[in-house]
Amino acid sequence: MTFSADHPDAVTPARPAPVRLAPPRPFHRLARSQPGYRWWHPLTTVMVTVVLFFVLMMLAMGATAAVGIFVPGVSATVERALSAESDLGDPVQLAFLLGTVGLLWPAAALGVRWGGRRSAGTLSSVTGRLRWRCFPKPLVLAAGLFVAMNALSLLVPESLRGSGAVTDGGGSSGNVWLLLLVVLALVPVQATAEEYAFRGLLMQGIGSWLRHPAFAILLPVPLFVVGHGYGLVGQIDVAAFAVAAGWITWRTGGLEAAIALHVINNVGALGLGAAGFGDLNATDLPLAALPFSLAFTLAYALIVVRWFPSPAAAPPRRDRYLASA
Repeated sequence: MTFSADHPDAVTPARPAPVRLAPPRPFHRLARSQPGYRWWHPLTTVMVTVVLFFVLMMLAMGATAAVGIFVPGVSATVERALSAESDLGDPVQLAFLLGTVGLLWPAAALGVRWGGRRSAGTLSSVTGRLRWRCFPKPLVLAAGLFVAMNALSLLVPESLRGSGAVTDGGGSSGNVWLLLLVVLALVPVQATAEEYAFRGLLMQGIGSWLRHPAFAILLPVPLFVVGHGYGLVGQIDVAAFAVAAGWITWRTGGLEAAIALHVINNVGALGLGAAGFGDLNATDLPLAALPFSLAFTLAYALIVVRWFPSPAAAPPRRDRYLASA
């Protein structure tokens, strides 16, 4: 408060200090911007996530063993799914493998909460939650591009289309409808879980240490590639996908667009395999299919980012104010 010169006893309210909104947080720096952040929090987050994932895996295997008591053959099928003789044309094996990958989602969310001491919603987007309104347009775009690129690939001669695909045998085993049901039910969970682990947890962990987004986008790529176990052509495709998904996540400020791309790509690929138009057990991508797959990923990335404001143009945060001097 201040005193008036004409009337010393009169008290006039002091002019409030001007305030300005804090700049928006980049997605890859969200971990560091949380109250109480410590440099070791990314390490404890990963450790807790890994431990929880293995605990959930053990619980899943115990549950399948219990089911096997009443349904003969389930335990043996799960054992084959975890061996080198796995057959994705078997609906039970496919469901088990997709379901166990899906366990990464709760493991990452709890890892961030317990190991990183922050809200699990910060893994989703800069708003601290999953932005459901951001899904419809990217899903339609990804589906349209997937259909278009696969239609164009039919122009490639049959002899070239199948070259380079190394298989371990097995097709859909005649369980087309059951396989399609498994794909539609579990692939969205599996794809989302991978995005939360690689584009959420790892990107934000690296971004808390290294400011430039290129580190957060590129450093998780080798782990993502190794986790898929394809041949050289397939590894190139997976690496390109991981880079694009990381860039989309940083550029849009959340996982939604990357999840949409991942879901449509996996549902489409596994759905075609289940319907007999591909080999579910292929361990590599035909070389002739690589340009179409890369074009699909690149076209999606370039189009979808135009629907989101750039990080620099994003509206300021409303949860924290900085008083000017």
